[in-house]
Amino acid sequence: MAGPRDTLQDTLERLDGAPYARYRTLTGRPWPLRDGATATLRHGQADPFAPPSRWEVHCPRTPFAGLGLVSPVRRRALASFLARSARAARGPFRVDAGGQEVVQRSSCEVAADGSVVLRFAYPLPGPRRRIDGRSAAADLAGTLPDVVARHVLGVDLDTARAFCDAVEDADHLRSQLPGLGLVAFVADGAVLPRASGVDDRPLPGAVPFSSPPSLRVEVDLPHRGRTAGTGLPRGVTVLVGGGFHGKSTLLRALEAGVHDHVPGDGRELVVTDPGAVAVRAEDGRAVTRVDVGAFVSGLPGGVDPRDFSTADASGSTSQAAATLEALETGSRVLLLDEDTAATNLMVRDARMQELVAKASEPLNPFVDLVRSLADDHGVSTVLVVGSSGDYLDVADRVLLLESYRCSDVTGRAREVAARPTGRVAEAGTFPPVRGRVPDPRSVDTTARGRRRVSAVGTDTLRLGEQDVDVRAVRQFTDPGQVTGAGLALDHAVAAGHLDGQRSLAEVLDRLDVDLAGPTAQWTDGAPADVAVPRRHEVAAALNRLRTLRVLHLR
Repeated sequence: MAGPRDTLQDTLERLDGAPYARYRTLTGRPWPLRDGATATLRHGQADPFAPPSRWEVHCPRTPFAGLGLVSPVRRRALASFLARSARAARGPFRVDAGGQEVVQRSSCEVAADGSVVLRFAYPLPGPRRRIDGRSAAADLAGTLPDVVARHVLGVDLDTARAFCDAVEDADHLRSQLPGLGLVAFVADGAVLPRASGVDDRPLPGAVPFSSPPSLRVEVDLPHRGRTAGTGLPRGVTVLVGGGFHGKSTLLRALEAGVHDHVPGDGRELVVTDPGAVAVRAEDGRAVTRVDVGAFVSGLPGGVDPRDFSTADASGSTSQAAATLEALETGSRVLLLDEDTAATNLMVRDARMQELVAKASEPLNPFVDLVRSLADDHGVSTVLVVGSSGDYLDVADRVLLLESYRCSDVTGRAREVAARPTGRVAEAGTFPPVRGRVPDPRSVDTTARGRRRVSAVGTDTLRLGEQDVDVRAVRQFTDPGQVTGAGLALDHAVAAGHLDGQRSLAEVLDRLDVDLAGPTAQWTDGAPADVAVPRRHEVAAALNRLRTLRVLHLR
């Protein structure tokens, strides 16, 4: 039994002036706060200039049992709500709550019984490398219990319930897409434009989205009830319009629609098939043994496009590889923007066909394969087009954006497409997608004998000795997901999922099961803020790892 001088405050005060390293004597013990909550030091920093210490608060008794926490979706939503509340508290504690997306994070996890675990970073005070025990006691034994009482246990339950309801509506809507034959839904009144390129909040005064009558769909949601919006059916959807009229803005919203969003974001009911992947050209990336034969009929020097590797891909070969990699991970919805695509892989018009014979052109344009992807493989495409009118020939529907207002111009587009241009198709059938078997020995997360997994923004994953360039992977939401992808790869090797026998898709299937559980089970106690990534971003990080080796193709 703890004695009267065994509290966190007394212990810190006794440590005042001791060598900084003695902070670590606090590690692992659950220190009582109040209302049954405890605080535990999980990772003590080595010195005042090292990354902050990592703490965990466990709240076994909470008022949240009536919020319907049997549902994992509601637990994720409540955890996000509580993390945001704790982040807003004044004090020295840094709680990772992310941006506009509601994804599962290591910073806050809620159990079905309503108990809460809150994790945060705190720089232990220590001028001149000596423990400042009085300051630490004021923060950890004084401020922290108040933060937990007010910003976790004392949150307004009605506001918390409304937050959970909104997230549950979005998740339910996304789950209904397959049964409705849709790949995406955009609610009437949604606000799609963002405040700026570095501010993901909604743009004040933006034109709200409204549905073209031909695509208007009504759905019943558990809390909001009957809701109307645009339903994008399976197949090939082409978005057209002048520059700065909202085409790319709509596509960006669809990219983000694989995740739920906070109430007030404007995109709460913009949802996309959870496996949708944004594909773009990416000059200079590494490609490892990808069968790009669908897009490339031959390469100089006798290189086999059906087993293609390069350390410095061109725009066209990088986009071809990214497309096949997305399909390999199981994606059935591709999102492309002409602005970020390789022009020579997208289309060859009639004049260029006349000037350069097909015998001299090894690339098979996407325009000639997109229909086979839809008809033969069940892969839908949403594509922004500003200049390639040849896509009107292969589109199931064409939507026009004018001043952010959307209209269905499919009929008019078919009239235009009926007038021949002289262009001839250069490919027809998209072949079966081949799987790859990665070599686990090529995924090394250690540097100088220690695990090294961290993120530099959303541009770089530091994985062992390697810096992986992921800036083109647009669907990474924040650094926590980049770190999560690296730790997921580390776990895949350690758990034996990535074993040199299984295909990448099989590895990801096993990994999905683990990522659905508590973060501590697959992060192995890493002292980092982690957000759970999708399988597609985990694979994207692996595919850009320059040390990756593939043992064979299936």
